[in-house]
Amino acid sequence: MKTILPDQVCYNRLMPTDLPSTLGELRKSEFSEERIGRRSVKDELRENLISRLKSGEQLFPGIVGYEETVAPQIVNAILSKHNFILLGLRGQAKTKLIRMLVTLLDPWTPFVAGSEIRDNPYHPVSRFARDLIAEKGDDTPIDWLSADERYVEKLATPDVTIADMIGDIDPIKAARKGHNIADELTIHYGLLPRANRGLFAINELPDLAGKIQVGLFNIMQEGDIQIKGYPVRLPLDLLLVFTANPEDYTARGKIITPLKDRIGSEIRTHYPLTIEHGIAITKTESWTRRPSSLEIEVPQFIRETVESIAFLAREDKHIDRRSGVSQRMPITVLENVVSNAERRALRAGDTEVVPRVLDIYAALPSITGKLELEYEGELKGGETVARELIRSAVARVYSQSFEGENVSNIINWFELGGSLKLDESTPAANVANQLNGIQGLMEKTRKLGLGASESDAMRASAGEFILEGLYAHRRISRNEELGFIVEERRPEPPREERRNPRKQYN
Repeated sequence: MKTILPDQVCYNRLMPTDLPSTLGELRKSEFSEERIGRRSVKDELRENLISRLKSGEQLFPGIVGYEETVAPQIVNAILSKHNFILLGLRGQAKTKLIRMLVTLLDPWTPFVAGSEIRDNPYHPVSRFARDLIAEKGDDTPIDWLSADERYVEKLATPDVTIADMIGDIDPIKAARKGHNIADELTIHYGLLPRANRGLFAINELPDLAGKIQVGLFNIMQEGDIQIKGYPVRLPLDLLLVFTANPEDYTARGKIITPLKDRIGSEIRTHYPLTIEHGIAITKTESWTRRPSSLEIEVPQFIRETVESIAFLAREDKHIDRRSGVSQRMPITVLENVVSNAERRALRAGDTEVVPRVLDIYAALPSITGKLELEYEGELKGGETVARELIRSAVARVYSQSFEGENVSNIINWFELGGSLKLDESTPAANVANQLNGIQGLMEKTRKLGLGASESDAMRASAGEFILEGLYAHRRISRNEELGFIVEERRPEPPREERRNPRKQYN
């Protein structure tokens, strides 16, 4: 048995000390040829997936909204032993999904020690491993791979070469070891052979050059490759998983038909279908539970507003729908919202951080950089489009809580000459006192789920949200100098003038 030092850690896991270290020991262990000799990676994934399904264990923890759509299709692809592709716009958790497939692999897998392509000890495919086993027999050294080490990922870019993916002849290796240049032992293997007996993922597949795609489908189907004209038979044991944008993955795009034909399953991802799913994703992925001297609490209506910005942006005519609006946008927006609220609380001397609508407007840099605008949107400007999205999001969330609610007392207070300007540097207690002075306002915060015992910071956030909702519905106005007001309404012209507007100019 091999000796494993206590500090020999692989991907945060200690390698077991009782694993066989030679081929002879391997044959007598639970990793016998009858058990794993002919089992491929796809067989291994299928068996472990079936075990998970029987036990009812969650397959993709942390992935929200795909339970009834994407996840079952991935399960079907694995059960069918298919190579598959995830098609979707940016920010749809495609890479996160494929990285989670390693949880379906065995914890440890044996391979011939020293083999560049991680040969199966029972069925080696490289010249090196075959010669080593022929020479040493049962004394052939065995090494082990953890599940994490069996995952290889490559971002496809136009500059990727066939040598990067498949391999190349290494003349230096031939010279040092005295091999013929055409000998298989002179090959420097690329990423694909080095991923043997594992998962190989390629992000943005259509960005690969055509000849690289040819090399991929050839090794997928026939199991052979050619390096500098030298044919090498390499029946690699792999699960190939790809990701792509649907716009590129078409007959008119940059994907070659023979490769597309050899991909077993085409699975479409999507953005969250409901606000609730979006909020759950953003809450999990955003860095809002941060170490701070202040207590941080994000109101639900702020979370809903931030998520509604993304939903509205995906429908907005000023934004390119083919590019999509990444789910990363509400994540980074919420992080910026909390940061601005934290900065304000620290300056004002508050003890609690509660974001307000003004913090969402302060997070504009997290919105504008993630929007691909159409021509009309470019004319308006990214910041203007983003502000309109925030106002529409506030209006949507406000309507959900205050639909049919009588807010005439609040509006009357402004119509009678009242105005309110909220200074960002004002402590939350002072803001709450200012809002208390508006007739009928703070009692409406109960519709947002607030009770009488809520903190000043929470009450200030809720009161400001109601005013922003009225502003978003054009019931009151807001400007930089006066804050929230009701603009003076000009008297309507007589009916005959409305019928004939030119009459006043006669």
